[in-house]
Amino acid sequence: MAQLYFYYSAMNAGKSTSLLQSSYNYRERGMNTLVMTASIDDRYGKGKVASRIGIETDAQVFSSQDDLTQMISDVHQAAPLSCVLVDECQFLSKEQVKQLTHVVDNIDIPVLCYGLRTDFQGELFSGSHYLLAWADKLVELKTICHCGRKANMVVRLDGEGKVMREGEQVAIGGNESYESVCRKHFREFIWD
Repeated sequence: MAQLYFYYSAMNAGKSTSLLQSSYNYRERGMNTLVMTASIDDRYGKGKVASRIGIETDAQVFSSQDDLTQMISDVHQAAPLSCVLVDECQFLSKEQVKQLTHVVDNIDIPVLCYGLRTDFQGELFSGSHYLLAWADKLVELKTICHCGRKANMVVRLDGEGKVMREGEQVAIGGNESYESVCRKHFREFIWD
């Protein structure tokens, strides 16, 4: 029976690496996978999922307006899918998370979603909100804060490396723009 999984963490916990490894495991056994990523995140090129450790794969991009059920069904009809893997799933809309539940429940394809739980102000992203509510399995991937504690939050940095307290929810960036921190340090940087 297929299930909807949400693998979440702060930045630099290996989400994309885990996604790439899972896709590889299926493909090594002769099974087809569909890797998807948000069109908004083009840090590694459009239609690429890449890990900081140097592995990457091509991916089908989606925007907030796309019907994921239709996209996945079209691919599945051409070559039956064993698994769908979604990177940067925090950028999914509520409707798109519903569409992924349809893929799992009615087309019987497992869907593995990987993304951030919260933004740099400690607020849930839309996709994360509904995945936390509707996923069959929740898996936290862990990374560490500079103090050695588990990092479960992120802070956004300006061009001088100073923590930002305000701004748009979405600003694409990597280590130059974000730092994973524990809740204690997040509180010191943002709330206190």
